[in-house]
Amino acid sequence: MAEADSSSSSSTLDTYWSDFKSFWVERVPSLKLYKKYILDRETPIPPWSASDLEAYIAVDPVHGPALKSAREAVKIAATGSAIGALSLGGISWKYSKSPHGALLALGAGAVFGWTFGQEVAGHWLQLYRLDTVTAQDKFLDWWIEKTEGTRS
Repeated sequence: MAEADSSSSSSTLDTYWSDFKSFWVERVPSLKLYKKYILDRETPIPPWSASDLEAYIAVDPVHGPALKSAREAVKIAATGSAIGALSLGGISWKYSKSPHGALLALGAGAVFGWTFGQEVAGHWLQLYRLDTVTAQDKFLDWWIEKTEGTRS
């Protein structure tokens, strides 16, 4: 009886998770591009390393540089997020000494810094000239083919 209950709860959880993913894919247009990597898979995509990214960049002369630029843009945005969080959180703590206010300022500073860093990176690396979404899509296809040996 316990096995039936655990398989029933597992089935319910799987159904809930599948419905949750479908809900967000329908409502967030950018997720439709990654539907085959989110919904249509039984198992998650295996993790990759920096050397795998470098191998792809060397193999694909068209999409490789776009993927590399997009990865560099994320590093710039993360740096902006850290700077924004620390500066706004620090200023808030310095002048108010309110823990909840400093925590909210820390979160807001992280979001503002990420947004500003993303904009700076987009212009600095001229990402508006590149199709970074297609580069990521091609990389994921390449990675799945390399790790699983099948074409999706």
